[in-house]
Amino acid sequence: MERYLSPREYLAARDAWDPVVLARPEHARAAARWFLNQFPGEVLYAAKTNPEPWLIDALYETGVRWFDVASTAEIELVAARCPDATLAFMHPVKSREAIRRAYWDYGVRIFALDSEAELRKIVEETGGAKDLELIVRLAVSGDHAAIPLSNKFGAARTAAPALLRAARAVADELGVSFHVGSQCLDPQAYRIAMREASDRIVEAGVTVDIVDVGGGFPALYPGMEPPPVDAYMRAINEEFEEMIVLYNADLWCEPGRALAAEAASLLTRVELVKPGSVYLNDGAFGALYDAARENWRYPVRVMSEDGAPRHNDGEAMYRVFGPTCDSADRLANRLALPANIAEGDYIEFGMLGAYGATMATRFNGFGAYDSIEVGDAPFASLYRKSADIVALPSVSSATATR
Repeated sequence: MERYLSPREYLAARDAWDPVVLARPEHARAAARWFLNQFPGEVLYAAKTNPEPWLIDALYETGVRWFDVASTAEIELVAARCPDATLAFMHPVKSREAIRRAYWDYGVRIFALDSEAELRKIVEETGGAKDLELIVRLAVSGDHAAIPLSNKFGAARTAAPALLRAARAVADELGVSFHVGSQCLDPQAYRIAMREASDRIVEAGVTVDIVDVGGGFPALYPGMEPPPVDAYMRAINEEFEEMIVLYNADLWCEPGRALAAEAASLLTRVELVKPGSVYLNDGAFGALYDAARENWRYPVRVMSEDGAPRHNDGEAMYRVFGPTCDSADRLANRLALPANIAEGDYIEFGMLGAYGATMATRFNGFGAYDSIEVGDAPFASLYRKSADIVALPSVSSATATR
């Protein structure tokens, strides 16, 4: 990737015709160093969050050696770039072909499941292998998260004990996992989930080798400020000591958003301004999917064509539309933007390293992104003292909010 000191330097040097991912890999490294130093177990990066090679490389270079992969494509990507990585196929529902290729072609031995039907598929497609690490995903509450994730996956309370016994019978090592929901804002959610997991283990009467507390670790967005991240580690560590598992059981986690969010932002261009409306070159079918579909809140700043901060005498509320022909291509709510915003200006959406460009489609021929590396600070950080973060000029509190 080309490298610039800042978005302003980039825009002063060239035009940005397409949306641009502004990569800040050093901030992925900072987050990874924090997790590797503070979490007393294995840290698995959830590759679905952002599978861009520059991010995978940054995490690998920092010492991340375990990856949560959810498809054959993710397995191929990580295996090609990280030859000594441990791959965990943590999607609870996989095709038979994907299971077979993962085991026989890529040496994957860790498989998640949440049903006896999936367990049978894994056993059959691995030829009754005796070296499987099987992770039973349990359904837990998502009440403390911005996006609950137990509606689709997770063995229900009544089904979990029998599934644990069935998996124990064929596993070399047995684990339990859960997901408290994306952007979890209360560390106590992990305590509650771990206690639920303990109850299911006791009901099943099995020994457990692995406890995987999943993802859900938050990032810092406007209006969604989490407690200090060490509060999450403290809750998990203390509860793990109380769990009914083997004395030498392993502890895993699967951070995605927490490792990636600060590592990129999105630079969009204003293509047209109408009274009360702004049209951008990215939107609901692109990297701004969550701002449109989930009412997600991102910090923004506005720059003129040469990258200088857009000076203004006030703000106005604008509805923001994306580039496609579909009328659904708009952000969920209006943004407060400079009243004198104009065609050719740029809007940078911060904290979009997680679930940004990876969510984009190619609908209407849009969805292509340039990527450059910039050396300035992210909009906010959970992993660096505030005094260490360079102040960014003209950062607006405008967010896609309800």
